[in-house]
Amino acid sequence: MLSKITYLGDLRTESVHLQSGEHIITDAPVDNHGKGQAFSPTDMVTNAAGSCAMTIMGIKANELGVDLVGSTIEVYKEMQADPRRIKKITLHLSMLSTANEKERIILERVAMHCPVLLSLHPEIEKEVTFNWTQK
Repeated sequence: MLSKITYLGDLRTESVHLQSGEHIITDAPVDNHGKGQAFSPTDMVTNAAGSCAMTIMGIKANELGVDLVGSTIEVYKEMQADPRRIKKITLHLSMLSTANEKERIILERVAMHCPVLLSLHPEIEKEVTFNWTQK
């Protein structure tokens, strides 16, 4: 078992990662009867795409001897109404790096093949941009 999720009431859940004991609270968004006081489940999916892209880039960067510390991703989500689902995920990566041009191309390709992005429904639009700054 990976995690255990408990419904707390008022459209909130608490997830516990069993291996580490870390907790995550989710709340329904304001536009869907919630208070918007925490990540919503669809926020978590969208955020997971960004986190996955950065993690897989970090793995490859370590293999290449490239430093990515301090890089960030701005994560955006667009919903559609009928059926209610994620319509578009936008990731703007600001990469602070020691990578040369060849390494940047490799890292960008790796990011686009992260397991979360590959697992998302093909109808979900995915816009991913990279802005590289040399350390």
